[in-house]
Amino acid sequence: MLERFLDKTSFSSQEDFMKNFKVKVPDCFNFGYDVVDEWARIAPEKKALLWTNDQGKRIDFTFADIKRESDKTASYFQSLGIGHGDMVMLILKRRYEFWFSIIALHKLGAVCIPATHLLTEKDIVYRCNAADIKMIVSCGDGIVVEHINRARPSSPSLQRCISIGPIIPEGWDDFHKGIESAAPFVRPESVNTNDDISLLYFTSGTTGEPKMVAHDFTYPLGHIITGSFWHNLHEDSLHLTLADTGWGKAVWGKLYGQWFAGANVFVYDFEKFKPADVLEMIHNFHITSFCAPPTVFRFLIREDLTKYDISSLKYCTIAGEALNPKVYEEWLRLTGIKLMEGFGQTETTLTIATYPWVEPKPGSMGIRNPQYDIDLLTADGRSAEDGEQGQIVIRTDHGKPLGLFKEYYRDPQKTYEAYHDGIYYTGDVAWRDEDGYFWFVGRADDVIKSSGYRIGPFEVESALMTHPAVVECAVTGVPDEIRGQVVKATIVLSAAYKDKAGEALVKEIQDHVKKVTAPYKYPRVIEFVEELPKTISGKIRRVEIRDKDKV
Repeated sequence: MLERFLDKTSFSSQEDFMKNFKVKVPDCFNFGYDVVDEWARIAPEKKALLWTNDQGKRIDFTFADIKRESDKTASYFQSLGIGHGDMVMLILKRRYEFWFSIIALHKLGAVCIPATHLLTEKDIVYRCNAADIKMIVSCGDGIVVEHINRARPSSPSLQRCISIGPIIPEGWDDFHKGIESAAPFVRPESVNTNDDISLLYFTSGTTGEPKMVAHDFTYPLGHIITGSFWHNLHEDSLHLTLADTGWGKAVWGKLYGQWFAGANVFVYDFEKFKPADVLEMIHNFHITSFCAPPTVFRFLIREDLTKYDISSLKYCTIAGEALNPKVYEEWLRLTGIKLMEGFGQTETTLTIATYPWVEPKPGSMGIRNPQYDIDLLTADGRSAEDGEQGQIVIRTDHGKPLGLFKEYYRDPQKTYEAYHDGIYYTGDVAWRDEDGYFWFVGRADDVIKSSGYRIGPFEVESALMTHPAVVECAVTGVPDEIRGQVVKATIVLSAAYKDKAGEALVKEIQDHVKKVTAPYKYPRVIEFVEELPKTISGKIRRVEIRDKDKV
């Protein structure tokens, strides 16, 4: 499959990769027809999806199965009036119907809006009206159905709601009855151009209403690197990315790049995350490749790994937030596997990563993706030198890279603020070492300025995480008359230390940080809390901590 889109499919070094990686972009590319259906044609019995749940149910799907079911779904959606450019929101958790539905929407030239089941009535009303959503396909879970039903009267564009079960509420359509009775699918005469919108994500953000990130039909091609060269997948791989289909990470790790590589996607459908269950899945199903955020690995290294045979696991990748070196080193000690970090945003595909031929540096995001012209800009607008902090930007004056978003839908002002004059500003600050590795510092508005020093929250958080009392932490700046700002650490304590919260533990943690990193970075203020404020997608809301400290 890769040969259809790449002149060269294997690389021996970063130099080789940077020089020779190039994607051939077909006219009117459509992932549904050009990848899924092509696999079904050339290797119909090839395994595509292994789905299991926390009740012990298992279903295996071949590419022939995915083609058949996505065709039936496309025909059913057509019968309900869905076609080119129509907006359809999918609230499907980790149910296999998500794969039928997103491929069907691609085949119709419609716009897929993946969404989390955690949305409230207010969230759904906002999304429906912001994007003129025409249809919602949802899991038939009680609380999810209730929120959607409450949102319907205030969502005039919303014409139909479809449930995959178990509950089929009054006034809703039954997904499975619909696809089983659908007429044979006939491909529309004109499906899409490369510039048409295929995917729309509402970014949760840390301030304000979420923006609508629009991607065109070439976006999946940008994920060839994600699956084949970051996840290091091949046709015999069984890959697990631990993400709900409502988040952008799902198409990063459970769809596009994996199926370009011909890998089998493992889906574990569960209601509550339990670290031991993940290890059991690796043990029982012989998973070969695993990707998750650092938080998950922080939980896994606290488990007794000797209870499980995870020898099938050959490769691990990590993304979603910066990786603390402590987590990297402990996972390597326990498993012998290096965690290969990657960095990107909802607005992009993978932009910086550690590839198989690159030796990871614990705490570094890795080296730039050859598809992206990445620079670091200082506050005065010049390119940062090695070792100097700057905002990560993507230069597009020589062409827009595959995977970079099209626009913030219906918001030209926000689009211009982030992307103008041939530069996309990520809002993330990093520095680059002499070997070309990038090191995350923090969001531009999270960087602390104290007594003339610029202090990145992540470097202090990494130092804090090496103390056994600290399970989770967030570092922010608080106003100070003398220093401008001082470093504050908001900390969730481990169970063994909760009874020890007090001045003695504060001093112990402060002294520890002074030894681990430059002493001027130590947190002068420490607050112990039960939990940290987070966005709906699980990112720490440092802005909420800062706002509370202003009161």
